[in-house]
Amino acid sequence: MASAPQYRPEPPERLVRHVSAHGAPGRAWLAGLAGLVDGLLRRWALTPERVHAPGGRTSVLVLVRREDGTPAALKVAYEPARIAAERRALEHWNGVGAVRLLRADAPAGALLLERLQADVSLRSLPEAKAQLEAAATLQRLWTAPPADRALPTVPEHTARLAERLRELRAEPYAELVAAALARREALLGDRAAAGPDVLLHGDYHQGEALAAERLPWLAVGPRPLVGERAYDLAWPARDRVDTLVAAPGAAAATRRRLTKLADSLDVDRDRLRGWTLFRCVAAGVTGLARGDRNGGELHLEYASWL
Repeated sequence: MASAPQYRPEPPERLVRHVSAHGAPGRAWLAGLAGLVDGLLRRWALTPERVHAPGGRTSVLVLVRREDGTPAALKVAYEPARIAAERRALEHWNGVGAVRLLRADAPAGALLLERLQADVSLRSLPEAKAQLEAAATLQRLWTAPPADRALPTVPEHTARLAERLRELRAEPYAELVAAALARREALLGDRAAAGPDVLLHGDYHQGEALAAERLPWLAVGPRPLVGERAYDLAWPARDRVDTLVAAPGAAAATRRRLTKLADSLDVDRDRLRGWTLFRCVAAGVTGLARGDRNGGELHLEYASWL
Protein backbone atom coordinates (compact mmCIF):
# COMPACT_ATOMS: atom_id res chain seq x y z
CA MET A 1 0.00 0.00 0.00
CA ALA A 2 1.34 3.42 -0.94
CA SER A 3 2.12 5.76 1.94
CA ALA A 4 0.07 8.94 2.34
CA PRO A 5 1.68 12.06 0.82
CA GLN A 6 3.48 14.19 3.39
CA TYR A 7 2.49 17.75 4.09
CA ARG A 8 4.63 20.29 2.30
CA PRO A 9 3.91 23.97 2.85
CA GLU A 10 4.85 25.07 -0.69
CA PRO A 11 1.92 26.62 -2.61
CA PRO A 12 0.92 24.96 -5.89
CA GLU A 13 2.57 26.32 -9.03
CA ARG A 14 -0.77 27.46 -10.43
CA LEU A 15 -1.28 29.77 -7.45
CA VAL A 16 2.29 31.05 -7.62
CA ARG A 17 1.98 31.98 -11.31
CA HIS A 18 -1.30 33.83 -10.90
CA VAL A 19 -0.49 35.73 -7.71
CA SER A 20 3.02 36.62 -8.91
CA ALA A 21 1.40 38.41 -11.86
CA HIS A 22 0.08 40.97 -9.34
CA GLY A 23 3.61 42.28 -8.92
CA ALA A 24 5.23 43.22 -5.62
CA PRO A 25 2.07 42.80 -3.48
CA GLY A 26 1.52 39.30 -4.85
CA ARG A 27 5.14 38.28 -4.33
CA ALA A 28 5.09 39.64 -0.78
CA TRP A 29 1.95 37.63 0.02
CA LEU A 30 3.53 34.46 -1.36
CA ALA A 31 6.68 35.08 0.70
CA GLY A 32 4.61 35.30 3.88
CA LEU A 33 2.17 32.52 3.06
CA ALA A 34 3.96 29.70 4.88
CA GLY A 35 4.10 31.77 8.07
CA LEU A 36 0.46 32.76 7.74
CA VAL A 37 -0.65 29.14 7.31
CA ASP A 38 1.55 27.94 10.18
CA GLY A 39 0.05 30.57 12.47
CA LEU A 40 -3.48 29.50 11.60
CA LEU A 41 -2.62 25.84 12.12
CA ARG A 42 -1.35 26.59 15.63
CA ARG A 43 -4.14 29.00 16.56
CA TRP A 44 -6.92 26.66 15.44
CA ALA A 45 -5.17 23.49 16.64
CA LEU A 46 -5.05 21.90 13.20
CA THR A 47 -2.84 19.07 11.99
CA PRO A 48 -1.95 19.44 8.30
CA GLU A 49 -2.09 16.48 5.94
CA ARG A 50 -1.37 17.87 2.48
CA VAL A 51 -1.76 20.87 0.23
CA HIS A 52 -4.44 20.22 -2.37
CA ALA A 53 -3.13 20.50 -5.92
CA PRO A 54 -3.49 21.90 -8.49
CA GLY A 55 -5.81 24.06 -6.38
CA GLY A 56 -7.14 27.46 -7.32
CA ARG A 57 -5.50 30.52 -8.83
CA THR A 58 -6.10 32.81 -5.84
CA SER A 59 -6.04 30.57 -2.76
CA VAL A 60 -4.28 27.61 -1.20
CA LEU A 61 -6.25 24.72 0.30
CA VAL A 62 -4.63 22.67 3.06
CA LEU A 63 -6.35 19.44 4.06
CA VAL A 64 -6.19 19.23 7.86
CA ARG A 65 -7.47 17.44 10.96
CA ARG A 66 -9.11 19.33 13.81
CA GLU A 67 -8.14 18.75 17.44
CA ASP A 68 -10.82 16.05 17.80
CA GLY A 69 -9.59 14.27 14.67
CA THR A 70 -12.38 15.33 12.32
CA PRO A 71 -11.24 16.23 8.79
CA ALA A 72 -11.47 19.80 7.54
CA ALA A 73 -9.98 22.08 4.90
CA LEU A 74 -8.12 25.33 5.53
CA LYS A 75 -8.50 27.87 2.72
CA VAL A 76 -6.22 30.91 2.65
CA ALA A 77 -6.76 33.43 -0.14
CA TYR A 78 -4.77 36.25 -1.65
CA GLU A 79 -7.74 38.63 -1.62
CA PRO A 80 -9.20 38.99 1.90
CA ALA A 81 -12.11 41.10 0.60
CA ARG A 82 -13.26 38.18 -1.53
CA ILE A 83 -13.00 35.86 1.47
CA ALA A 84 -15.16 38.25 3.52
CA ALA A 85 -17.92 38.01 0.91
CA GLU A 86 -17.55 34.23 0.70
CA ARG A 87 -17.88 34.04 4.48
CA ARG A 88 -21.13 36.02 4.39
CA ALA A 89 -22.63 33.70 1.79
CA LEU A 90 -21.55 30.48 3.50
CA GLU A 91 -22.92 31.65 6.83
CA HIS A 92 -26.21 32.52 5.15
CA TRP A 93 -26.52 29.12 3.42
CA ASN A 94 -25.45 27.34 6.62
CA GLY A 95 -24.54 24.15 4.80
CA VAL A 96 -27.67 23.94 2.64
CA GLY A 97 -26.36 23.26 -0.86
CA ALA A 98 -22.89 24.58 0.00
CA VAL A 99 -19.86 23.56 2.03
CA ARG A 100 -20.27 24.32 5.74
CA LEU A 101 -18.14 27.06 7.29
CA LEU A 102 -16.46 26.02 10.55
CA ARG A 103 -14.30 29.04 11.42
CA ALA A 104 -13.14 32.22 9.73
CA ASP A 105 -10.52 34.93 9.98
CA ALA A 106 -11.62 37.29 7.22
CA PRO A 107 -8.79 39.86 7.68
CA ALA A 108 -6.28 37.05 7.18
CA GLY A 109 -8.23 35.74 4.20
CA ALA A 110 -8.76 32.38 5.93
CA LEU A 111 -11.71 30.00 6.14
CA LEU A 112 -11.89 26.62 7.85
CA LEU A 113 -14.36 24.45 5.92
CA GLU A 114 -15.85 21.01 6.27
CA ARG A 115 -13.87 18.45 4.29
CA LEU A 116 -15.36 17.43 0.97
CA GLN A 117 -13.86 15.14 -1.66
CA ALA A 118 -11.62 17.77 -3.17
CA ASP A 119 -10.61 15.54 -6.08
CA VAL A 120 -14.16 14.56 -7.11
CA SER A 121 -16.29 17.23 -8.79
CA LEU A 122 -19.32 17.07 -11.05
CA ARG A 123 -16.91 16.94 -13.97
CA SER A 124 -16.34 13.29 -13.06
CA LEU A 125 -19.89 12.47 -14.22
CA PRO A 126 -21.17 12.02 -17.79
CA GLU A 127 -22.26 15.37 -19.18
CA ALA A 128 -26.04 14.85 -19.08
CA LYS A 129 -25.98 13.62 -15.48
CA ALA A 130 -23.58 16.38 -14.45
CA GLN A 131 -25.89 19.05 -15.87
CA LEU A 132 -28.86 17.68 -13.92
CA GLU A 133 -26.91 17.56 -10.66
CA ALA A 134 -25.41 21.00 -11.28
CA ALA A 135 -28.85 22.53 -11.73
CA ALA A 136 -30.24 20.82 -8.62
CA THR A 137 -27.34 21.99 -6.45
CA LEU A 138 -27.47 25.54 -7.76
CA GLN A 139 -31.20 25.79 -7.13
CA ARG A 140 -30.65 25.15 -3.40
CA LEU A 141 -28.45 28.23 -3.21
CA TRP A 142 -30.98 30.63 -4.70
CA THR A 143 -32.40 31.98 -1.47
CA ALA A 144 -33.46 35.42 -0.34
CA PRO A 145 -30.32 37.56 0.15
CA PRO A 146 -29.08 38.35 3.66
CA ALA A 147 -31.03 41.33 4.94
CA ASP A 148 -28.31 42.71 7.18
CA ARG A 149 -25.17 42.21 5.11
CA ALA A 150 -24.35 44.11 1.96
CA LEU A 151 -23.08 42.05 -0.95
CA PRO A 152 -22.26 43.30 -4.46
CA THR A 153 -25.09 43.21 -6.98
CA VAL A 154 -25.10 41.97 -10.56
CA PRO A 155 -25.45 45.54 -11.94
CA GLU A 156 -22.48 46.72 -9.83
CA HIS A 157 -20.27 43.76 -10.70
CA THR A 158 -21.06 43.79 -14.42
CA ALA A 159 -20.47 47.55 -14.56
CA ARG A 160 -16.84 46.85 -13.69
CA LEU A 161 -16.67 44.10 -16.31
CA ALA A 162 -18.22 46.40 -18.90
CA GLU A 163 -15.68 49.11 -18.16
CA ARG A 164 -12.87 46.61 -18.62
CA LEU A 165 -14.33 45.55 -21.95
CA ARG A 166 -14.40 49.15 -23.12
CA GLU A 167 -10.78 49.68 -22.04
CA LEU A 168 -9.41 46.50 -23.64
CA ARG A 169 -11.47 46.95 -26.81
CA ALA A 170 -10.12 43.72 -28.44
CA GLU A 171 -10.31 45.09 -31.98
CA PRO A 172 -10.68 41.74 -33.83
CA TYR A 173 -13.76 41.12 -31.71
CA ALA A 174 -15.11 44.68 -31.57
CA GLU A 175 -18.49 43.71 -33.00
CA LEU A 176 -18.94 40.91 -30.47
CA VAL A 177 -17.89 43.21 -27.61
CA ALA A 178 -20.39 45.84 -28.76
CA ALA A 179 -23.15 43.22 -28.87
CA ALA A 180 -22.31 42.02 -25.35
CA LEU A 181 -22.33 45.56 -23.94
CA ALA A 182 -25.63 46.35 -25.64
CA ARG A 183 -27.16 43.14 -24.34
CA ARG A 184 -26.14 43.97 -20.78
CA GLU A 185 -27.78 47.39 -21.03
CA ALA A 186 -30.97 45.80 -22.33
CA LEU A 187 -31.03 43.19 -19.58
CA LEU A 188 -30.54 45.75 -16.83
CA GLY A 189 -33.14 48.02 -18.39
CA ASP A 190 -35.85 45.33 -18.18
CA ARG A 191 -35.83 44.53 -14.48
CA ALA A 192 -39.44 43.36 -14.49
CA ALA A 193 -38.51 40.29 -16.55
CA ALA A 194 -35.58 39.39 -14.27
CA GLY A 195 -37.66 38.11 -11.39
CA PRO A 196 -36.86 38.62 -7.71
CA ASP A 197 -33.27 39.06 -6.61
CA VAL A 198 -31.68 36.08 -4.88
CA LEU A 199 -28.30 35.22 -3.41
CA LEU A 200 -26.14 33.93 -6.26
CA HIS A 201 -23.04 31.76 -6.16
CA GLY A 202 -21.48 34.08 -8.73
CA ASP A 203 -18.92 31.65 -10.17
CA TYR A 204 -20.80 28.36 -10.32
CA HIS A 205 -19.74 25.59 -12.69
CA GLN A 206 -19.30 21.83 -12.47
CA GLY A 207 -15.81 22.15 -10.99
CA GLU A 208 -17.28 24.11 -8.04
CA ALA A 209 -19.57 21.28 -6.89
CA LEU A 210 -17.72 18.57 -4.94
CA ALA A 211 -18.77 15.15 -3.73
CA ALA A 212 -19.87 15.15 -0.08
CA GLU A 213 -21.46 12.99 2.61
CA ARG A 214 -24.34 15.18 3.81
CA LEU A 215 -25.58 15.59 0.25
CA PRO A 216 -24.23 14.00 -2.93
CA TRP A 217 -22.82 17.36 -4.08
CA LEU A 218 -22.07 20.65 -2.35
CA ALA A 219 -20.99 23.96 -3.86
CA VAL A 220 -17.66 25.56 -2.98
CA GLY A 221 -15.81 28.76 -3.87
CA PRO A 222 -18.66 31.27 -4.19
CA ARG A 223 -18.04 34.80 -5.38
CA PRO A 224 -21.46 35.86 -4.13
CA LEU A 225 -23.66 38.43 -5.80
CA VAL A 226 -27.23 39.53 -5.39
CA GLY A 227 -29.26 39.45 -8.57
CA GLU A 228 -31.29 37.41 -11.02
CA ARG A 229 -30.96 33.64 -11.44
CA ALA A 230 -30.21 33.81 -15.17
CA TYR A 231 -26.83 35.40 -14.39
CA ASP A 232 -25.80 32.45 -12.22
CA LEU A 233 -26.85 29.90 -14.82
CA ALA A 234 -24.52 31.30 -17.49
CA TRP A 235 -21.45 29.32 -16.41
CA PRO A 236 -23.26 25.94 -16.28
CA ALA A 237 -24.47 26.79 -19.78
CA ARG A 238 -20.90 26.96 -21.07
CA ASP A 239 -19.48 24.07 -19.00
CA ARG A 240 -17.16 21.71 -20.90
CA VAL A 241 -16.95 24.24 -23.70
CA ASP A 242 -13.72 22.68 -25.00
CA THR A 243 -15.52 19.39 -25.61
CA LEU A 244 -18.52 21.15 -27.11
CA VAL A 245 -16.39 23.14 -29.57
CA ALA A 246 -14.76 19.96 -30.88
CA ALA A 247 -18.08 18.22 -31.58
CA PRO A 248 -20.03 18.50 -34.86
CA GLY A 249 -22.98 20.88 -34.80
CA ALA A 250 -21.56 22.76 -31.82
CA ALA A 251 -23.56 25.96 -32.35
CA ALA A 252 -26.89 24.12 -32.49
CA ALA A 253 -25.91 21.99 -29.49
CA THR A 254 -25.12 25.16 -27.55
CA ARG A 255 -28.55 26.63 -28.19
CA ARG A 256 -30.26 23.37 -27.23
CA ARG A 257 -28.29 23.26 -23.97
CA LEU A 258 -29.31 26.80 -23.05
CA THR A 259 -32.96 26.05 -23.77
CA LYS A 260 -32.87 22.87 -21.68
CA LEU A 261 -31.17 24.57 -18.74
CA ALA A 262 -33.52 27.55 -18.79
CA ASP A 263 -36.61 25.39 -18.96
CA SER A 264 -35.43 23.02 -16.20
CA LEU A 265 -35.08 25.91 -13.73
CA ASP A 266 -37.86 28.16 -15.03
CA VAL A 267 -35.44 30.84 -16.16
CA ASP A 268 -36.16 33.13 -19.11
CA ARG A 269 -34.34 31.72 -22.15
CA ASP A 270 -33.47 35.08 -23.68
CA ARG A 271 -32.09 36.43 -20.41
CA LEU A 272 -29.95 33.32 -19.95
CA ARG A 273 -28.65 33.68 -23.51
CA GLY A 274 -27.91 37.36 -22.93
CA TRP A 275 -25.99 36.91 -19.69
CA THR A 276 -24.08 33.96 -21.14
CA LEU A 277 -23.08 36.12 -24.10
CA PHE A 278 -21.93 38.97 -21.87
CA ARG A 279 -20.02 36.78 -19.41
CA CYS A 280 -18.29 34.74 -22.14
CA VAL A 281 -17.20 37.87 -24.00
CA ALA A 282 -15.89 39.41 -20.77
CA ALA A 283 -14.00 36.20 -19.90
CA GLY A 284 -12.66 35.86 -23.44
CA VAL A 285 -11.38 39.41 -23.78
CA THR A 286 -9.85 39.32 -20.29
CA GLY A 287 -8.19 36.00 -21.09
CA LEU A 288 -6.63 37.39 -24.24
CA ALA A 289 -5.39 40.45 -22.35
CA ARG A 290 -3.52 38.31 -19.83
CA GLY A 291 -1.98 36.09 -22.50
CA ASP A 292 -4.37 33.14 -22.38
CA ARG A 293 -4.97 32.94 -26.12
CA ASN A 294 -6.53 29.48 -26.19
CA GLY A 295 -8.96 30.12 -23.33
CA GLY A 296 -9.82 33.59 -24.55
CA GLU A 297 -10.58 32.55 -28.10
CA LEU A 298 -12.56 29.55 -26.87
CA HIS A 299 -14.89 31.79 -24.85
CA LEU A 300 -15.28 34.21 -27.72
CA GLU A 301 -16.06 31.48 -30.22
CA TYR A 302 -18.70 30.13 -27.86
CA ALA A 303 -20.14 33.62 -27.47
CA SER A 304 -20.38 34.03 -31.23
CA TRP A 305 -22.89 31.13 -31.37
CA LEU A 306 -25.30 32.97 -29.07
